[in-house]
Amino acid sequence: MARSIKKGPYVDEKLLKKISKIKAEDNAVIKTWARGSQISPEMVGYTFGVHNGKDFIPVKITEDMVGHRLGEFSFTRKFTRHGGKIQKEIEQKKKDTEIAAAKAAKK
Repeated sequence: MARSIKKGPYVDEKLLKKISKIKAEDNAVIKTWARGSQISPEMVGYTFGVHNGKDFIPVKITEDMVGHRLGEFSFTRKFTRHGGKIQKEIEQKKKDTEIAAAKAAKK
């Protein structure tokens, strides 16, 4: 048996207290800095504001997320596009084709 199985899941105690005070139907966002907390079945239906270092990203918990960590759904790095002039030309062509398709659909 692996050590991690013996230790069990980590869920922040303050997070559990906040869950017990709020109903899942309230749609209230529960703010948390505990990115390392594991998502338990009791959390399904709640919305958590997970801190990414700058902002609180709202994360709606579903059954598929059980067993994962809260931090997995709140990215800490911003993805920037690569490429310069060529990338802009590609995006412009894509935008022009979308506009043309929209005009054709209206007629």
